[in-house]
Amino acid sequence: MKFSYAFSNLCGAVYRQGNLLFTNDGDSIFSPVGNRISQFDLKRNKSWTYPFENRKNVSCLAVSPNGLLMISVDEDGRALLVNLHRKVVLHHFNFKRPVCDIKFSPNGKFLAITHSKSVQVWHSPGVMLEFAPFVLYRTFPAQYDDALCLSWSDDSNFLAVGSQDTSCRVYSLRHIHGYHYVNLTAHRSAILSCFFEHKSLNLYTISKDGAVVNWQCDKTLAEMQHYMEQQLEKNEATKDGQHSDADVNDSGSELEEDSEKGVSVVENHQSSQKDDSNEDVLLPQTKRRKTHENNACYWENSAKHLFNQEGVAEVSCAAYHGPTHLLVVGFTSGTFTLHEMPDFNLIHSLSISQQKVASVAVNSSGEWLAFGCKGVGQLLVWEWQSESYIMRQQGHHYDMNVLAYSPDGQLVATGGDDGKVKVWNTTSGFCFVTFTEHTSAVTAVTFNHTGQVVVSASGDGTVRAFDMHRYRNFRTFASPRPVQFASLALDPSGEVVSAGSLDTFEIFVWSMQTGKLLECLLTTSKHSVQLLTGHEGPVCGLAFSPLSAILASCSWDKTCRLWDVFERKGNIETLHNSSDVLCLAYRPDGEELAVASLDGQITFWNVRGVVQTGSVEGRRDLQVGRSVEHKVTAKHLAGGSCFTSLCYSADGKCILAGGRSKFVCIYEVSQQLLIKKFQISKNRSFDGMQQYLNSAKMTEAGPLDLLDVESDSDTEDLSLPGVLKGDMSSRKTRPQIRTKCVQFSPTGRAWAAVSTEGLLIYSLDDVIVFDPFDLTVDLTPATVKKALINKQYAAAIVYSFRLNDHKLVSQAMEAVPIDDIQLIARSLSAAYVEKMVEFLAVKLESSCHLQFYLTWCTHLLTAHGSYLKQHSSSIMSKLRDLQKSIVEKQNDLGSLCDGNIYSLQFIVSLSKLSTSHEQ
Repeated sequence: MKFSYAFSNLCGAVYRQGNLLFTNDGDSIFSPVGNRISQFDLKRNKSWTYPFENRKNVSCLAVSPNGLLMISVDEDGRALLVNLHRKVVLHHFNFKRPVCDIKFSPNGKFLAITHSKSVQVWHSPGVMLEFAPFVLYRTFPAQYDDALCLSWSDDSNFLAVGSQDTSCRVYSLRHIHGYHYVNLTAHRSAILSCFFEHKSLNLYTISKDGAVVNWQCDKTLAEMQHYMEQQLEKNEATKDGQHSDADVNDSGSELEEDSEKGVSVVENHQSSQKDDSNEDVLLPQTKRRKTHENNACYWENSAKHLFNQEGVAEVSCAAYHGPTHLLVVGFTSGTFTLHEMPDFNLIHSLSISQQKVASVAVNSSGEWLAFGCKGVGQLLVWEWQSESYIMRQQGHHYDMNVLAYSPDGQLVATGGDDGKVKVWNTTSGFCFVTFTEHTSAVTAVTFNHTGQVVVSASGDGTVRAFDMHRYRNFRTFASPRPVQFASLALDPSGEVVSAGSLDTFEIFVWSMQTGKLLECLLTTSKHSVQLLTGHEGPVCGLAFSPLSAILASCSWDKTCRLWDVFERKGNIETLHNSSDVLCLAYRPDGEELAVASLDGQITFWNVRGVVQTGSVEGRRDLQVGRSVEHKVTAKHLAGGSCFTSLCYSADGKCILAGGRSKFVCIYEVSQQLLIKKFQISKNRSFDGMQQYLNSAKMTEAGPLDLLDVESDSDTEDLSLPGVLKGDMSSRKTRPQIRTKCVQFSPTGRAWAAVSTEGLLIYSLDDVIVFDPFDLTVDLTPATVKKALINKQYAAAIVYSFRLNDHKLVSQAMEAVPIDDIQLIARSLSAAYVEKMVEFLAVKLESSCHLQFYLTWCTHLLTAHGSYLKQHSSSIMSKLRDLQKSIVEKQNDLGSLCDGNIYSLQFIVSLSKLSTSHEQ
């Protein structure tokens, strides 16, 4: 079994915080999810998450105009420079302060960031690896409060900066004679967004209180460009005259140039001081124009508009599309408005959420609008012309608790504390159905053996079965008395449903067909139907044997019990453990039972002989991190670490374990050895991520990370003496990193984990690595090509498999004539059948030669069906992978053909209708 699993996708969450960004072609959207970045392809209906991670939650993103580079900045100002095409991190950089906004210039040469009260402009880094890709170009004068937003002009010469101090400043990137930054003041609250018009210097500023101000510039871009060229020619002429008059050596000229530069810096500094002293003085309109007559350009307030929102709704975000003059504004009430500028004509207004709209983006064509709602983790893409949703995704509102794979590995069902059951497609990464019938947290979920039914248990006292064809709740199982269910199990046939209670310590058994309660295995003989002695604690785990009618249950009473449900014999065996049992799992052959207990051990039992065959001590492997509230070190906290979820691999040789830690472990069962350990997250925004804490962050009021020292409201509560900003008595909580459930995919090529971040999927690489098989000295790629030239197709296929080169195998397979496939498939030896099945499963996902490879599948399975049946236990994962690929192609082609049939029927009906009208 291979263990080269790598992070593949994050499905359980679509948006957390930060700004949304469309790609340059407008077909995909980038969404920050915690400390990771997810990309959603809206045309191909697919999503994926990049493998790199920021140190903390991402606060802002920026993509270069050519689409090659991305910069993601976290809450502390630490940035990652990423090559999007190769999905690799090129450089780590620390801006040393939180960044509110970051934008590339339209020409791609500069990068502007808000740096507390000032604004920094950096040279844009390159695609290649460099020692220091970030080079500071210029820092603009500081404002009176934090800078919040940025906007570049189309010529990349002017930069508008909105601030918390209700003003907007327009800076010039290069020095222009007679121009200093312009301070625009017409708002009464913080400016959240500012935008330059398309191919113009006119400016829009939007404040938090819902005011939009249109600033008109007295010059166009062409006039300003002509003015800058004239100034540049004058400067060059002045320098040439000075150099012609001066008769000095090279060293003297260098000193003179340095002195000239020093004088210009001093003059600019003095002029900036004068402008700063007079920038807040309000002059009459006539005097103001006289003041600006000698300046390069200036802006005037031409119009001011207000959003008429009901209640106390405030502006939370905004986006502007220059070519179409569309202004999209999101509000704290969950609504958004679409206006046409500069006339401020309302086009549309719609309520999309109960929480505030945290981010909004417009694609390059101006047709699609993307909205992110931070409170509920919702991501929407809306087409305003047709008034329809392009994409509407939302994760679980609260923590995700459990997961279950479908038998073919294509679907994953999850349940959360919000009472919802969501079904995700592992290929596309999208949630396509959500069941909301439960009224309390979902504690268990599973598929039946056909994959057409999803069964879930909840704390509301019900077990519900959902039909995956009609997407409805077709059966509800209830107990005779109110209970809370904590565990769930289905028998291999899918006809019997069992659930364990949390408060009454009972196990209930129902019939799937009738929905009636078959029997109740109670805890005490006083209420027992069959006088059976049961558990004395909450039943936290249930599992049916894959090959027999034995139900295994575990409880906090330190026991595991085996029940014969079908023969009604009750409790037949009791397995005693050293501590409270938290979870259990059957081996695929049903001969072994793995049990995880509170003391951090995994115990293995032989079911037939009821003998303990081994155990694993996992406390050291979990490596519990230290919380900011803990008074002891992480070493002393290891006593409370334990595994809460177990799952065997498809071959039963390994077991996957996850628990109260950031690590997921894979153990080899026979030797009880740790094979590999995966760290599911590196996000320091979660609690319990670090082994050692920084004592400098400990204050008299408590840990600095838990103090809410920043406030977004204009009127701040200064309840404690000596506090300058915010309320030091208020606290904020940080979620702790946990792995609540783990499960292997039935195909064996992936496994999933439910954690604090969401649903994490780890899979094997699809590209076959170089792993030679039965290699000899004279076997080379040239030998394969020579065999193809001589039309020795069977030999070429065998040689390519022995080299295990993906490209060579594809070349050899596709060179075979379709009439010879049956003969060559029969001639293959049994040693290459397994490799052929694995190769076909991979090629059917990506190849366009669908009929060709389906023909290979047909003849291969026909010729070697008996061998595959005899070795089904070892090759089952590859066969399921092949089945998954074929079913995906069937679904895609089926929907396409159905659409074509309907279109043809419509065309035929129209032709008949026109013929009848003509007659």
